[in-house]
Amino acid sequence: MSEAKSSQDEEFREYVAARSAALHRAAYLLTGNRSTAEDLVQTTLTKTYLAWGRIRATDSVDAYARRILYNTNASWWRKRSNHEKPADFVDDRPDPSRDFAEQGAMRDAMWRHITGLPKRQRAVLVLRYYEHRTDAQIAEILGISTGTVKSQASRALAGLRKRLGTPASALGLGGRSEEAK
Repeated sequence: MSEAKSSQDEEFREYVAARSAALHRAAYLLTGNRSTAEDLVQTTLTKTYLAWGRIRATDSVDAYARRILYNTNASWWRKRSNHEKPADFVDDRPDPSRDFAEQGAMRDAMWRHITGLPKRQRAVLVLRYYEHRTDAQIAEILGISTGTVKSQASRALAGLRKRLGTPASALGLGGRSEEAK
């Protein structure tokens, strides 16, 4: 193996070590299933590795990998004829201001409702509230307009409010920082 190839492989290993946990979290939030999320991350990393020589020198390696992740997920749901059900919960850190049992029940209810949303609405919510992306970043990642991002988020939140009978802010989805808008 050439020295250049060895150097590229080492850089890729370092990238995977640094960013795979974040990719796994985003994949799990998108798919709602750990094994599907692992498959999605593996596919993402494979595609990223194949393009590594081209993208490693840019400042957008993470953006490239995330775009692959979201586009691959979108491609999978377009092809999938059956709908999978999540097997477990999102493993978020507890909010110290709430009772642990109450918090678990809220997370469980929220996650069940989020997984019931249409795929694009779910992707917009994951990117906005779990990944803290701006509308412009979400539009770029999903390949849609910022207006579509806003309308999909609005529809998703309205659907969640209606299903839960609770304001989205009480469920942890209402408070975005100003820089995320």
